Amino acid sequence: MKPSGRLRLGVNIDHVATVRNARGTAYPDPLRAALLAEAAGADGITAHLREDRRHIRDEDIAALAAGLSVPLNFECAATVEMQAIGLRHRPHAMCLVPEKREERTTEGGLDVAADEARLRDFITPLREAGIRVSMFIGHDPKQIEASARIGAAVVELHTGYYCDLHHEGRYAERDAELDGLRRGAKLAYSLGLEVHAGHGLTYETVGPIAAMPEMMELNIGHFLIAEAIFLGLGPAIEEMRRRMDEARRA
Repeated sequence: MKPSGRLRLGVNIDHVATVRNARGTAYPDPLRAALLAEAAGADGITAHLREDRRHIRDEDIAALAAGLSVPLNFECAATVEMQAIGLRHRPHAMCLVPEKREERTTEGGLDVAADEARLRDFITPLREAGIRVSMFIGHDPKQIEASARIGAAVVELHTGYYCDLHHEGRYAERDAELDGLRRGAKLAYSLGLEVHAGHGLTYETVGPIAAMPEMMELNIGHFLIAEAIFLGLGPAIEEMRRRMDEARRA
C-alpha cells in the first residue's frame, strides 16, 4: 500500500440533517446535499448515525446507500444495533467512533487498546461482508498498534485538538499536537494501515494535515456546511479541494 498522490476528500453531511430536524420538516435533504458534494468533487460521503438519531436517521442511511455513486462512509458507535444496520446496507466503509449522549460532538478517539477483544469480534463480520473498517482514534501509539492488531483496515486520526489549539491561538501546543499527528501517521502507515484524518478541519488548518505524505483521506463536515451558508455548498467544497491539492503539491 503506497500513499496516494491525490488526497481524497470525504464530505460529512450530518449537519444538513441537523438543520432539517430543527424544524421537523423534510428539508434540507441530506441526500441532495450529498449529490451536490459529489458534483463538486467529493470523493466520498460520511454520515454518522448516532444512537439518539440527533441528526442522521435510519432512512437517510438507506437513501444514501441507494443513491450515491461515490463511497459511503457510515460512522457509528460499536454497538450491536449499528453492526446490524451496517451489515444490512453494506457501505463501502464503517468508521467506529466513541459516543456519549451528553456530548455536542465526538470528543476524542476510541480507546481501542482497552477494548481489543470485543472490537476484534465486532469488526470480524463487517470485514467478512467486505466493509472496510476504520477506527477513529487519537495519535497515541498504543491505540494505533491496537487498531492494527484487531484487523482494522484504516485509522482516522482525530484532528480536533490540533484545530482547537490553532483557533485559540495556542500555537506552541498546536505545533506539538501536529507533530504527534505526523508521528502517528508514520506509525500507522508502517503497520500497514491506511491513514485518514478528520474533525474540526477548516481552510486555516487543513494544509499541514493534507501535506502529510501518509495521509490518504480527509473527512470534513461541519465547517463545509457552515461555509455553504455564505458561499454555497459546491464553492465551499471546491475551495477546500483547492487548498488540499495545494498543500499536497507543496
